Amino acid sequence: MCGIVGYLGKPRDLKEGLSALKRLQYRGYDSAGLAVFDFKTKEIFLKKLPGRILKLEKELQKYGPIIGSPAIFHTRWATHGEVNQENAHPHFDCQKNIFLVHNGIIENYQELKQKLLAEGHQFSSQTDSEVLAHLIEKYFQGNLEEALKKALREVKGTYALAVISKKDPQKIVAARLSSPLIIGVNKTDYFLASDPVALAPFTKKVIYLEDGEIAVITQEKFYILKEPREIEFEVEEIEKKGFSHFMQKEIMEQPESLRNTLRGRILIEEGRAKLGGLQSVEERLREIQRIQIVACGTAYYAGMVGKYMLEEYAGLPTEVDLASEFRYRKPILDKNTAFLAVSQSGETADTLAALREAKQKGVLTLGIVNMVGSSLARETDAGVYNHAGPEIGVASTKAFTSQLAVLALLTLFLGRQRQLSLVMGQRIARELNKIPELIEKVLKNDQKIKKLAEKYKEFNNFLFLGRKYNFPIALEGALKLKEISYLHAEGYGAGEMKHGVLALINENFPTFAICPSDSVYEKTLSNLEEIRSRKGPILVLATEGNEKIKRLAGEVIYLPKTLEMLTPILSVIPLQLFAYHMGVLRGCNVDRPRNLAKSVTVE
Repeated sequence: MCGIVGYLGKPRDLKEGLSALKRLQYRGYDSAGLAVFDFKTKEIFLKKLPGRILKLEKELQKYGPIIGSPAIFHTRWATHGEVNQENAHPHFDCQKNIFLVHNGIIENYQELKQKLLAEGHQFSSQTDSEVLAHLIEKYFQGNLEEALKKALREVKGTYALAVISKKDPQKIVAARLSSPLIIGVNKTDYFLASDPVALAPFTKKVIYLEDGEIAVITQEKFYILKEPREIEFEVEEIEKKGFSHFMQKEIMEQPESLRNTLRGRILIEEGRAKLGGLQSVEERLREIQRIQIVACGTAYYAGMVGKYMLEEYAGLPTEVDLASEFRYRKPILDKNTAFLAVSQSGETADTLAALREAKQKGVLTLGIVNMVGSSLARETDAGVYNHAGPEIGVASTKAFTSQLAVLALLTLFLGRQRQLSLVMGQRIARELNKIPELIEKVLKNDQKIKKLAEKYKEFNNFLFLGRKYNFPIALEGALKLKEISYLHAEGYGAGEMKHGVLALINENFPTFAICPSDSVYEKTLSNLEEIRSRKGPILVLATEGNEKIKRLAGEVIYLPKTLEMLTPILSVIPLQLFAYHMGVLRGCNVDRPRNLAKSVTVE
């Protein structure tokens, strides 16, 4: 969602900060702004506008080069107040002394605002964030960090904050509570960001602020002392590299991203998986009798596939919950339960809240996460990194297939601890090791799928069907089409179609069916017969060599043969490509769909 960038050090042109801010565009935003201590005027220069960063850049051209430090930058995704210049960040106090950028939600802002209004403060926006500027102003007596400390004692909610002051210049004060904030360090400068992606061109040395910490950064000293960590990706990884869109690039990167996920983790001869992140809890995992998976959005569908895997091959009863619902029922968690949170960013607010609920109950907590050093990675007892590389497109593609691969590895790991035989373990390991090259074969269908999108781009409704392992993939295929092309789509279990959704089928309502040659193939086939008899157009994903299915389907895309439990990793890729091409053909912004954000850091 909202993005923060800041720097303090040698005077810099604003272009560098804006370039860093652009690297956070994938998070979703509706306005952008900056504040910088101008070395020429000795004043804080402020500029903010609704719309894209490019619009802000064009506006700045009117002022000529602005050189200064410290500087703070922000992209806003509206939560409180409409999208306009006043509600954009940075926000400031009555005296235009305090300037700040904020990610998160101030839950008691109305109460605080009423008190501040009664004390004579004048507000210029509708946001909860502006309350913080006036609250800091209230306590400011020349020392910025002392004022911030006192202000935060009154605040309820979540925040990542970067604050500068005209009357206490050459200092950035930063604070974090349940919203990510990272400090970058090089020989001469300090940097701030809500995501390490923004810092890649400047430094690889980063410090992750912990909840409740306040960092005071000056040219001479830095108050929080920690060992910097290495950012695990290069700046080249977050460029398009000749692709038209990040989504297209990330779909095409999946053979390599899966190789990175699997590298060093498959022991074929031993028929097991080596997961270093679980080594510290390996003996505890032998004792668990049940798994509770919690996730949101696409990660939730990965968890659904994981349930089939874990129950069939590890023999572990598994429940899957939406993180946003988990805390509002009374989940039964005990010492025999392992809690598994799945998240690409590791900062999803609902998932983190569910994790903290589980930790309160004293159960073993595990995570599957792509972002090294994220809140999820730091707060779980143990876990597995995806190593899929940065995913810039809002709609998850390579992170999703990586999550499926990690869940397969986890199944192999836990299964071999239990009753999974060496022979079956070897077979799973061998087939999992072949997945990247099988994905390369699937991606060769790209142009064929583009032609299908051209054929079906005028249709307004789609049904996606699957059974067993591919039921969650039907849900994911429908979600991708909704996210990327803004079309109505439904994902359904094929066996449930006759319990209502069949009423929608006619010649204007196409069905995309996932029908590999698996244990439920014949049953899915009979469901397609019902659609054909009602003249519904049918597109099918089928296993290579299945010629008979052509009598049912107008269009067939073939998938290489693999183990049934691994088919979702292959079957989702044509659905990603179909959604991508439909979105492009319909003129949609496929990298940043309207109203959506990559990292959902509010509940």
